[in-house]
Amino acid sequence: MQSNRLSLRQLNLMVRDAIEMQLPDEYWVEAELSECREHAGHCYMELIEKDERSNTPVARASAKCWRQTWQMVHPYFERTTGQSLRAGMKVLLKVYAQFHEAYGFSWIVSDIDPTYTLGDMARKRQEIIRQLKEEGVFDLQRDLRIPLFAQRIAVISASSAAGYGDFCRQLEDNGYGLKFKVTLFPAIMQGEQVEASVISALNAIYATMPAGSPTGLPPFDCVVIIRGGGATADLSGFDTLALAENVAQFPLPVITGIGHERDESILDMVSHTRVKTPTAAAAFLIDNLRRVLERIEQAEAGITQYITQRISLQQQRISLLATLIPTLVLRRLSDERHRIDLMQNRLPVAIERRISNQKHLLEQMALKLQGFDPQILLARGYSITLLNGRAVRNAADLHPGDEIETRLEHGTIHSTVSLIPHQAH
Repeated sequence: MQSNRLSLRQLNLMVRDAIEMQLPDEYWVEAELSECREHAGHCYMELIEKDERSNTPVARASAKCWRQTWQMVHPYFERTTGQSLRAGMKVLLKVYAQFHEAYGFSWIVSDIDPTYTLGDMARKRQEIIRQLKEEGVFDLQRDLRIPLFAQRIAVISASSAAGYGDFCRQLEDNGYGLKFKVTLFPAIMQGEQVEASVISALNAIYATMPAGSPTGLPPFDCVVIIRGGGATADLSGFDTLALAENVAQFPLPVITGIGHERDESILDMVSHTRVKTPTAAAAFLIDNLRRVLERIEQAEAGITQYITQRISLQQQRISLLATLIPTLVLRRLSDERHRIDLMQNRLPVAIERRISNQKHLLEQMALKLQGFDPQILLARGYSITLLNGRAVRNAADLHPGDEIETRLEHGTIHSTVSLIPHQAH
């Protein structure tokens, strides 16, 4: 039997005394949270350090922040960073060593520096923004146009969120009587599932769009991503590369109103339009449609005024014509009556001239016809021989036995042909 043996408690007390003697101070330590959970008002953390090149863990440790300290440092951290402590976050903790004979070794957190985490968050944000710009997608949403008649709205939000209810009431109770059709695509809007859930909702909206038809109209005019009623510290899910890429490249304009004013999330930066709250998103859509309504009303008033002016002008022209027509008719009648009088005066002279001309023409024709009168030729000693009532011009036309008629100035001789005299050639 060994006379110097110790109980486990005695050994652990010796370890505690040694640690307290060798590590009596507090130390600022940089680490990444691999786990962070609250229980009974205390916060239990698992710290890790990774190799920068291989990303494999090279150190691990447990840390605790007791209730009294946690109630002070946690709200300050959230107010400063806009986020809660969570796994994967880089932190700068002020710790001291504690070894409890019953629970073992642990680092006790006495303070947290949020500016360190802010710097790491800013670095990550800048890296995501740089990558989006290199991919050429950072400003893609700016090239889209919200339709004039944007009334069919696809909404990504938690179905039970107060912000979604406020958004719908704002659209429905607008003072202009404008109508909107809202379709909800439910998503988780806080916590670690934000990225995957919102991307899934975007995919569901995209699936409703006509595929392979460049002329097909999408069922929605724009997408609204809203969040309301959650903690400001739950916004980290909107600062991810995958979500930003999906929103930036979405074919419909995306409006964000995720309920924070401190600064923009990366989701806000790549969206088409960023507003602060769900009600502001509704006001934006109402204002867009109101401007269209005003343009239509102005155009309607302009058309009405133009038509009224044209009608008035035509009425004036008709009235003027109504006063001028009797005068014009009387003038026209007078002119026509004068023309008739002139024609009546000229007609006898014209008729007489025409008759005289025609009489002279007849006299000339009569003189010409006298030269062709057979009786005149017969009086001069000529005769006319006829065969069957037609004048014989050539003796060869006669045949023996033909009965011919010879007309003289006085009388007619009927003969029968008996011999055809030979004609000399």
